[in-house]
Amino acid sequence: MGIRITPSILNSDVSDLRGELAKIAGADWAHVDVMDNHFVPNLTWGLPVVEAILPVSPVPLDIHLMIADPDRWAPAYAEAGAQSVTFHAEAAAAPIRLARELRRQGARAGLALRPTTGVDPFLELLPEIDMLLIMTVEPGFGGQSFLDSMLPKIRAARRAVTEQDLDLWIQVDGGVSRETIERAAEAGADTFVAGSAVYKAEDAAAEVEALRGLAEGAHRH
Repeated sequence: MGIRITPSILNSDVSDLRGELAKIAGADWAHVDVMDNHFVPNLTWGLPVVEAILPVSPVPLDIHLMIADPDRWAPAYAEAGAQSVTFHAEAAAAPIRLARELRRQGARAGLALRPTTGVDPFLELLPEIDMLLIMTVEPGFGGQSFLDSMLPKIRAARRAVTEQDLDLWIQVDGGVSRETIERAAEAGADTFVAGSAVYKAEDAAAEVEALRGLAEGAHRH
């Protein structure tokens, strides 16, 4: 099982996104949080910003849509060239149809679950997606504390992925740091969104490698 570190640019210096992306050239993906002030109480960037940074990002873009009506808006991100597009189960009217459309456009399809959303109702959908994102904080703001209560959900998802013999990534997002990444990795996560931990570190590139090493060590043990 490979480990992927996907720093969130939500915590970066927005006035210099090109430079901030360059700092994480050693990461696997760059995580882009799109919020519409409807699905979550925060407003960030949208499709024009994604289109602007796609050509200059040294790593693929992992788009996390915290928006209402992703059925309408998500395919445009895949069409623009985003390599991974994740939408929320709570917001999608037709998640299977949407996941298939994202894949048809050439993107990886991700399904995200808020902390209060159980994983069991979605286990049958796993073959339709490429990544399951388990939120380990309430979506909407960076800098929150990791919810250890999500560890059983991660374990349940990993069991289902193993039982169905799927090539599916399990991503965690929220409060991921040197203090928490090992617990998430031991539970079965393999893809880690880290925002504050990376961009508030003195050396973002070194922090990415430190997080990777901790996660890989937890998997080995």
